Amino acid sequence: MSRSLDDVTAVQGAFDVAAWADEVRALAAQRDAVILAHNYQVPEIQDVAHHVGDSLALSRIAAKADASTIVFCGVHFMAETAKILAYDKTVLIPDEKAGCSLAETINGEQLRAWKAQHPGAVVVSYVNTTAEVKAETDICCTSSNAVDVVASIPADREILFCPDQFLGAHVQRTLARDNMHIWMGECHVHAGINGAELRRRVMEEPEADLYIHPECGCATSALYLVESGVVPKERAHILSTGGMGEAALTTKAKKVLIATETGIIHQLQKSNPLVIFEPINRAAVCKYMKMITPEKLLACLKNGRDEVTVPADIADRARRSVEAMIALGTPSKTGE
Repeated sequence: MSRSLDDVTAVQGAFDVAAWADEVRALAAQRDAVILAHNYQVPEIQDVAHHVGDSLALSRIAAKADASTIVFCGVHFMAETAKILAYDKTVLIPDEKAGCSLAETINGEQLRAWKAQHPGAVVVSYVNTTAEVKAETDICCTSSNAVDVVASIPADREILFCPDQFLGAHVQRTLARDNMHIWMGECHVHAGINGAELRRRVMEEPEADLYIHPECGCATSALYLVESGVVPKERAHILSTGGMGEAALTTKAKKVLIATETGIIHQLQKSNPLVIFEPINRAAVCKYMKMITPEKLLACLKNGRDEVTVPADIADRARRSVEAMIALGTPSKTGE
């Protein structure tokens, strides 16, 4: 697993975080760059970034930014989305090898073959996909607007939903839609947060609220716990990462259990220090997100590494699927 500055300090002795942050911001200014950091990044990266949030919200910030260079601290598909929406800008990622286990479960060739088996079907793809997959998609969705997106499609149209099976199941269950086919992909981190673990933590913390990402393997179990009366309905919330941030600002709970990648807790705790936020699974750490280290961010700004490119024809087609989602008129419902 990649190291945070705490680890570096322990190995190398004193490490001046403030001096590092000052150098990063100064280099960003020299390069005319805006630094964007996903909620799952290590705390030092989040704290030095100009903007922190979910991938689609950050990409939309990139598109509107005055800066000529975007430094995206996240995984590769996120930087691709920023490039799609801000094609005239230079997009850098501190480590081009930072991939995504969910995005890698389907590629353009596989989607084209699936479409051939279901001619006329509408393809709905989660934004957590590559530019190539977005280019083969009719309309994208996020975890918070996936239900709205699918509901906007005529009831008699067959739907191919990819790539996350848990998010797809959540949508299908909510809409009771029987003509929806779901790709069997998953995020290895979210899939690892299971129902048994959720039940154990609920029993240990009977007064805590639950924030559960719909990608999680425990999402179905959470709904079952609500339906069976184990957890009051008002305490269980199925939320995107952006939704968790909004909910954290106004919660009256003393403790909130979080079912998503643990990096988000840094932002939640900053936004509401009076509440205790704890992960349901402390091992829910994305090794790809943690590949973006403070050292790599500094090197990226010094050397202009690694630039993210998308062929123009792919970007144009992918942009249409993202804009089709935005055109639904739910701009606040963004986030993976």
